[in-house]
Amino acid sequence: TATRFTGGMAFHAQPRFSPDGKRIVFVSDRSGGDNVWTMALDKTDSVQMTQGNGSLYVSPDYSPDGKYIVVSRSGGLGGAARLQLLHVDRRSPLTLLPAGTLKTVGAAFSPDSRKVWYAARGGDWQYNANFPQYQLYVYDRELNRNTLMTNRYGSGFRPAISPDGKWLVYGTREDTATGLRKRNLETG
Repeated sequence: TATRFTGGMAFHAQPRFSPDGKRIVFVSDRSGGDNVWTMALDKTDSVQMTQGNGSLYVSPDYSPDGKYIVVSRSGGLGGAARLQLLHVDRRSPLTLLPAGTLKTVGAAFSPDSRKVWYAARGGDWQYNANFPQYQLYVYDRELNRNTLMTNRYGSGFRPAISPDGKWLVYGTREDTATGLRKRNLETG
């Protein structure tokens, strides 16, 4: 049974559980503009992780070790979203990827927190866009290297990695249908 967790006039969206299951990270405009927040499940503690009212944040999520939050941040509507890491204790934003012009969203960590999977595209949303839109990349934090991992006409988006690190599941289009694709990461 679904029960309401937050209330009031603020818009709260995109919640994700911390690895220990004691907190959630989410996007809220309770401070006057979009920001990333964390909250204990017993509602005794909430922390504003980002500051300011001029940015838009999308798809926050915890690293498997619980030390970081990855989120896409853009400077406003139509801006290119860039992945950032937020340390859960220090809250200082760290740019995750080398500078570029790609819009990067929907990040997911590998189980060891070393790699970050994400969807990227050039430009922003538009009517009657031609495919492909997004493709999946993986960023290796130790090697500071990006690798293109999909090249589908129907695009690749919203990657999810299995807890054992063996499977990748992501969204894609086939003709007029949106569906999920599953890939064995050991064999390709």
